[in-house]
Amino acid sequence: MGCCDDPTEPKKLDRRDLIRLQEQYGELVRDLFTEDPERVILKLLNDSGSYLTELAALNAHHASVRLRAIGLLEKPSSSVLQRIAEKEPESAFGLAAKSRLEQLGG
Repeated sequence: MGCCDDPTEPKKLDRRDLIRLQEQYGELVRDLFTEDPERVILKLLNDSGSYLTELAALNAHHASVRLRAIGLLEKPSSSVLQRIAEKEPESAFGLAAKSRLEQLGG
């Protein structure tokens, strides 16, 4: 018993990891309540993965967040940039996406 991980079993979380995650969550909630939420989101965007950055580029509520996300996208996200450029060709987002595509060489 125990040679392999059972994919049906939920992953066990180390207690230290759980405490760290709870602290991060508490800090995030505190920041959202006490600071400008747009600034908090912009700060979080810098550390987010490509999926969340793509999502922000496509749908973020704040224009500054969308524009920053577009500027952070890399070559693997060219299709997202192309979609924005085609969907909103004359908007600031479409122009930023076109510019980013040119910077990436595609």
